[in-house]
Amino acid sequence: MAEETVTTEHPTNTAPGHTTTIIRESRSTGGGTGIVMALVLLVAIVGGIYLFSQNSETAKDNAIANAANDVGAAATKVGDAAQDAVKTDK
Repeated sequence: MAEETVTTEHPTNTAPGHTTTIIRESRSTGGGTGIVMALVLLVAIVGGIYLFSQNSETAKDNAIANAANDVGAAATKVGDAAQDAVKTDK
């Protein structure tokens, strides 16, 4: 919140009824709001990167597991086909 200072001067060399008003906004009384906002933003970015990396690793692990299951199913089919070929030769 900005602090305003109003000063009214009545110089001796001006006409009566003339008023000079100076309004100054002070920026030094922020109370560290900018620093707090920067820290909150930094924590949000780091948290997002962490969650994204966790999701990527999980997806990679799931893809490897699915590929292993597919290889296992294909090996089973090859084994079954080999057994069927042996049975028909007898």
